[in-house]
Amino acid sequence: MTHQAHQSAHLSIGDKSLDLPIYSGTIGPDVIDIRNLYSEGGVFTFDPGYTSTGSCESAITYIDGDKGELLYRGYPIEQLADKSNFLEVAYLLLYGELPTAAQLEDFVGRVTNHTMLHEQMSYFFRGFRRDAHPMAIVCGTMGAMAAFYHDSTDINDAWQREVATIRMIAKMPTIVAWAYKYSVGQPFVYPRNSLDYASNFLNMCFSVPTGEYVVNPILSRAMDRIFTLHADHEQNASTSTVRLASSSGANPFACIAAGVACLWGPAHGGANEACLRMLRQIGTPDRIPEFIAKAKDKDDPFRLMGFGHRVYKNFDPRAKVMKQSADEVLGLLGIENNPTLQVAKELERIALEDEYFVEKKLYPNVDFYSGIILDAMGFPTSMFTPIFALARTVGWISQWKEMLEDPHLKIGRPRQLYTGPTQRDYVEVEDR
Repeated sequence: MTHQAHQSAHLSIGDKSLDLPIYSGTIGPDVIDIRNLYSEGGVFTFDPGYTSTGSCESAITYIDGDKGELLYRGYPIEQLADKSNFLEVAYLLLYGELPTAAQLEDFVGRVTNHTMLHEQMSYFFRGFRRDAHPMAIVCGTMGAMAAFYHDSTDINDAWQREVATIRMIAKMPTIVAWAYKYSVGQPFVYPRNSLDYASNFLNMCFSVPTGEYVVNPILSRAMDRIFTLHADHEQNASTSTVRLASSSGANPFACIAAGVACLWGPAHGGANEACLRMLRQIGTPDRIPEFIAKAKDKDDPFRLMGFGHRVYKNFDPRAKVMKQSADEVLGLLGIENNPTLQVAKELERIALEDEYFVEKKLYPNVDFYSGIILDAMGFPTSMFTPIFALARTVGWISQWKEMLEDPHLKIGRPRQLYTGPTQRDYVEVEDR
C-alpha cells in the first residue's frame, strides 16, 4: 500500500473488538481495510454484486456517478474526446501520462506495424459456422492468439508483456473486422498502414476488392470517439473478470478473452444492441407515447433500454460527447428514410423534457447514442459488442499491467455465505 491509514473503524463482534484501518485515495470515498477481518474476527463480509467492496488499488480511471464525472488518469473524458484521439488515450491509460510527440509517434508506429494477423489465423476463422455470432468468433480468436504468439505469453517478462500489449491493441481491429467479413460472406480485407486506427478499421469492415472505398473523416472521427469513450470504465464486470483471470497467472490472451466473454452479456456490452432492438420494436415515432406509458407502468415488464446507468446517477458524461457525434453522423447520412433513427431522435427529445425521465434522471446513456451511430454507419447489431470489446481491450490491458506490477498481488478468491446441507452420510442406492 502506498498510503497510510489516517483513522480506523471500530467493530465489535461479541466479546471481540477490532480496529480496521481506513485509507483515503486521491479522490473518492475512503475505504475500510478488512483484509484481517477473518483472521482476527472469524467473520467475512457479505456483499453480492460487490456494490460496497473495493477489489483493488488502481491509478487508472475514476468515476463519480453522482456528479457524472469520468477521468482517465485525471483527465476529464470530455477534454480527451474533444482534443485527443484513441491511440493517444491508449498511451495515457497504459503508461500513466500523455505522450510527447516523439513517444506518440513511436507508439503509433509500433501499433500500426503489428496490425496484420498471422496468416494461418485466417484458417482458424474458417472453422466457424457461417452464421456464428461475431462475438463468438472474437472470443475464440483472442483466446487462440496464445497458440500463434506464444513468444509473448510469459507474464513475468516485462518485454513480453509489452509485446503482448502492442499485439492485442494492434490486432483487435483486424480480428473484429474479419469476424464481420466472415459473418457477411465477404473476403477478408488486410490492414493498411497508411490509414489511422479508426479509418483502418472502417476500411477493413466496409471496403471490397471490386471498388475503391474512401473513409469519410466524419465517420472516422465518430468511430475514434466511440473507441475513446469505451476505452476504460474502472472496475466493471469485464475488467474485474480480466483482473481475476490474470491473478492466477494466466497468459494475457486468455485473460482478455475472458474479458470479451464477460462483456458479451446483455447487461454489460450488449446494452447498445438491446437498445437498438427496442427502437425497432417501437417502429415509428407515433408509437412512442404507447411505449413510454408501458415504461411508466410498474406492472408492465417493458423497460426502456439506453436510459440511465447503474453508476451514473446524473447525465453520463460519455453520452454528452456521443450525442454530438450522433448529430454529426446523422447529419451526414440523413435519417429521413430510416424510421429507427427517427424514433431515436424523437425518443431522445421526449426523454430530455418529460418530467418522469428528468425526475428519475433517466437520461439517454452512451449505449443509446453509440447504437444509433453504429447503425447509421451500416453495422448490424451483432457487431456492436465486438466493437465495444475492441475499444475496451486497451482498458483491460492497462488494468492487467497495473495488477501484475502490484507487489501485493494475490490470486483472487472471494468467500461465500454457505447455505447448503450440513455434513451427512452417504446412503447406498438401494436404500434411498
